[in-house]
Amino acid sequence: MIDLLIKNPLLLLFVVAAIGYPLGHLKIAGQSLGVAAVLFVGLFIGAQHPDLKLPEVVYQLGVVLFVYTVGLSSGPGFFASFRRKGLRDNLFVAGMLLFAAGIAIAAFGLFRLPGEVVAGMYAGSLTNTPALASILEYLKDAAPVAVREQILAQPVIGYSIAYPVGVIGVIVAISLTQRIWKIDYPAEAKRLRELGATRQQFVNQTIRVTQADATGLSIADLNQTYHWNVVFGRLKRGADMSLANNTTLLSAGDLISVVGAPEDVEQVAARLGEPSEERLDFDRSQLDYRRIFVSNANIVGRHVTDLHLQQQFGAVLTRIRRGDIELVPHDNTVLELGDRVRVVAPRNQMEALSRYFGDSYRSLSEIDVMTFSIGIALGLLLGQIPIPIPGGVTFRLGFAGGPLVVALILGAFERSGPLVWNMPFSANLTLRQVGLIMFLAGVGTRSGYAFATTFMQSGGALVFAAGALVTCITALTTLWIGHKLMKIPMSLLIGMLAGLQTQPAVLAYALEQTENDLPNIGYATVYPIAMVTKILLAQLLAALLLSR
Repeated sequence: MIDLLIKNPLLLLFVVAAIGYPLGHLKIAGQSLGVAAVLFVGLFIGAQHPDLKLPEVVYQLGVVLFVYTVGLSSGPGFFASFRRKGLRDNLFVAGMLLFAAGIAIAAFGLFRLPGEVVAGMYAGSLTNTPALASILEYLKDAAPVAVREQILAQPVIGYSIAYPVGVIGVIVAISLTQRIWKIDYPAEAKRLRELGATRQQFVNQTIRVTQADATGLSIADLNQTYHWNVVFGRLKRGADMSLANNTTLLSAGDLISVVGAPEDVEQVAARLGEPSEERLDFDRSQLDYRRIFVSNANIVGRHVTDLHLQQQFGAVLTRIRRGDIELVPHDNTVLELGDRVRVVAPRNQMEALSRYFGDSYRSLSEIDVMTFSIGIALGLLLGQIPIPIPGGVTFRLGFAGGPLVVALILGAFERSGPLVWNMPFSANLTLRQVGLIMFLAGVGTRSGYAFATTFMQSGGALVFAAGALVTCITALTTLWIGHKLMKIPMSLLIGMLAGLQTQPAVLAYALEQTENDLPNIGYATVYPIAMVTKILLAQLLAALLLSR
């Protein structure tokens, strides 16, 4: 069997994936390793024979696919997160990751561990696979040829030993602090909802206009005054039904449908009049609605106002569903491939609207190979540029950092003329998952034999202790500074901590504890900057500590 796997690397790849992926879903004490289990299966199988390993290009391609797709989907949120408190939160997380690197350097001096192991331990204690890839990329060029294979195994040893505590330690820190501080998550959620910091499931409410100070004003005037985060849909005046738009003037007795979060709709109702039991959205005799997929590349990356839906079709967008998130469309909202928009329009315009948006589910499973390849090529070229750092050392972003940085920029731009950089949500997730599995299987099998033979030489117990220190001290310090000094609500903060770890398992635990979506907001705010910062810091650690 070993000979068969040695001669058939593709068979080896899929055997490792087929065993590791389901193992990652097994829960022990309520926790699981997730897709990282593929790495441990790769280590075990690779330990059986020195030639039982996947070609280097497998893990290189895997990490490029993973970081590039992450960057594309994170680009808009990455740059938007630097506004208002997002800048504060991202600087806070970047500072804590730098603090964690300081702990790793202290452990290097205290435990006298090999520098390559410490760099990998840093990536593992913060559960970041692309950071490990950036370390291997740097060492492949920097390590002497005679001992390159042995040195390349060292970061994997550190990563694999520290990874489990990187998940468990953070969960324990959250559990401990929320008990000590007696956190009331429902009360936090209620307070943040009142402040408008979170959103619930959207509702469609019909409102009767009765307030005298609302009559005679246009919807544009009202939005400018009150800054409502809602969409106005149907307007019924007497027996006539029409669509509301910015120029619509409201009159006493009008019925108007409003779509948005419950608390926002309540504010609109209080200003305009009172809720009505009549449901305008149930009347489809004149105006109809439909959910339509955005698959037409010509409208992707454009603002809603630039589509001129009212002028072309007499239509209005009332909701946008992006992945599992529902958004209120505004004039400056940018459409992405794979968005599912809800359109209200005259019945005879529905087919034309479907053709305009594309509405092709098949197209959402495809990618534009040209723009995808150009983006990755640009990222790989950027990754090869040497960057000098103090001490006469140079490093490169490599095949992990280069594509990530380029993808963040291209994802934020959405398109350049006719070139659409983003890809459908479903295709992005599929490529991301395939890439991550390829990387973990590749690096696991290539390091497995060295891992088995050098584990004790590398001080496995000390690496575990050092990784636990990095994870636990960083997590507890983040929670204490964030909650006690910066007054960040715990519901948001534990999501930010999950984003700092770039760890979905921690996010899942946070969501279980709060029983609301607030951790998702914290996670999404800091995830991109945490990913980029860890990739850079891990490579810097490898450069500073190599063979010291």
